[in-house]
This record gives sequence, C-alpha cells and structure tokens, in this order.
Amino acid sequence: MAATGNGIAVFSDVDETLIRVKSMFRFLEFYLKARGEPAETYERLAGELQTAALWGAPRSEINRRYYRFYRGESARRLAEAGRRWFTAEWRGCPDGLFVPEVEEELTAQSKDALVLVSGSFFACLDPIAEDIGADQVLATRPRVRRGELTGEVLVPMIGAAKGRAVQAAGAVRGFDLARCSAYGDHLSDLPMLQAVGRPVAVGNDTELTVHAQRAGWVLLPTGSRRR
Repeated sequence: MAATGNGIAVFSDVDETLIRVKSMFRFLEFYLKARGEPAETYERLAGELQTAALWGAPRSEINRRYYRFYRGESARRLAEAGRRWFTAEWRGCPDGLFVPEVEEELTAQSKDALVLVSGSFFACLDPIAEDIGADQVLATRPRVRRGELTGEVLVPMIGAAKGRAVQAAGAVRGFDLARCSAYGDHLSDLPMLQAVGRPVAVGNDTELTVHAQRAGWVLLPTGSRRR
C-alpha cells in the first residue's frame, strides 16, 4: 500500500486490531523457545507482567518492563527471529493471521498511506508491515547500543503517545488528519482515534464500544467471518 500524495492516511493499531494475536507475547514465547529456554521461563516472565497489570501498573509501564527482558540481546538476531516468528504464525493460523474485516477495509483504502501504530517493536512489526504494505511504522523503539538492546525504550507507544505520534506524522508528512481514518480495539487507543476525522472501533471491547457509540464513531465488529 503506497501513498499517492493525496494527504490522507489510515492509521492502524496492530495487536488484536490488524492481527489476531498479541505479537509481543507470542514473539517472546517463540524467541525463548528458539533460544532453548524451558516453557517455564516464558510462563514466569509473562506472569510477572500479568501480575503487574492486576496490581494496576499503567500499560506504559508494562510496556517498559517487557523490553527489559531483552537486555543484552542482539538487535540483528531479534530481527531475524522476527521473520521466522511471522512465518510460523502464518502457518499456525488456519483462519489467517490478519483480522479479515480490518484487512479488507485497509485494502479498500489502498490509495491512502498506511501507518501502523503499536506498542510492539521492530522484530514483530517489520515483517507485518512488509506483508501488508505499510508506508510507515510508529512503534516503541528499544534503545540499542553496540548492536544490543539496553532493555530501555525511548517512549512506549501506548495511550497518549499514540495520539501525539499521529499528530506528529500529520504535521511532518502533510496528512489532513480530519480526512484520515484510524483503527483501534482498546480504550487505550482513544488518543489515536480522537486525532483523526474517521475513528473506527474494532472488535467488541465494551468500554471502547460504549465510547464509540456515544461519539457516533464507526463500529467494526470482528470474528464473524473466516478466510
């Protein structure tokens, strides 16, 4: 999907909006297994994040904690593993990795620039962006020093950061945000959705659906069709 210079973009969240799975968790499990770690390692790390969430840690803090798991890991090896992970996900999803309702809408808007906005990172997002034909990816950026991840990130692409990123992309690339669309599946996507003229609430998240109905936004239920 290549931009044509018409000043219109489609912004889309990725996990459980564009694709069916949570890429960060699925990739972590895949990467640890490929590295020879026992299943208990993933269960422990994922459990730490889930416990933090239950105790009320903000999603942005959960995002930061996730990337600390990769401290000292090679950025190159992570990128290579990401491509293998993407291939494995395709083979393991009999109904397709992409959410068909969203993929269909994005394809219909192929004349517009496609910008992915996600708290995930390059290992997961680069192969997804390449496959869907995205023009740009706005994501959480892990800090890299001498080719290795430090465990820290610049800014978690969560919540308000998504809204700021969309506004910045509009200013830098000349998008008329009032004519742009955005797709999100969770209440934390509100800042991104509120930044454009055509917000689309994807899926069946109760809080987001209620807000979308009150605001008169487009609702796009998912899960009723199979590819």
